[in-house]
Amino acid sequence: MDDLASRLAERLRGEREARGWSLNDLAERSGVSRAMISRIERGEASPTAVLLGRLSGAFGLTLSNLLARIESAGERLRRAGDQPSWRDPETGFIRRAISPAGNGDLELVAGELPPGAAIAYPASSYAFIRQQIWLQSGLLDFQEGETVTRLEPGDCLELGPPSDCRFSNPGPGPARYLVVVARR
Repeated sequence: MDDLASRLAERLRGEREARGWSLNDLAERSGVSRAMISRIERGEASPTAVLLGRLSGAFGLTLSNLLARIESAGERLRRAGDQPSWRDPETGFIRRAISPAGNGDLELVAGELPPGAAIAYPASSYAFIRQQIWLQSGLLDFQEGETVTRLEPGDCLELGPPSDCRFSNPGPGPARYLVVVARR
């Protein structure tokens, strides 16, 4: 298990314990099985983006906020070579934290979704934040509730009120995009 995965396991366990929740409590709130949560917390399984979205939503955090909590705090400059990235073992999705890991109200996150891949997040992942998605290259179909919007390079979409969302890449190459997150 690499250092980031180890810190993620510790953070998930810490978030759960800080709330006084048992594994069963978190399983009920997140829809993730107790066994899977236990394996993730022990570092025996690498969580997918979907599972992290469910777990962070149960904690009342965005996925970005959860991951930022394991990254260095108090930075004002984050050099390109120091920007931590995480790869979803199921889809190959790569998330890179661009912004310094301060406690600011603004965050920049780069995403790269392989061709044919899709990731879904529950509405709880979007509570208390505003987001915009700026597609840099490739194609991206973004489903927000029942509405699907196809983004082409240069397009920027502001998300509406929290709803279940799905990122999918219908194109032949990777979809590379930037997400701007502003806390409300």
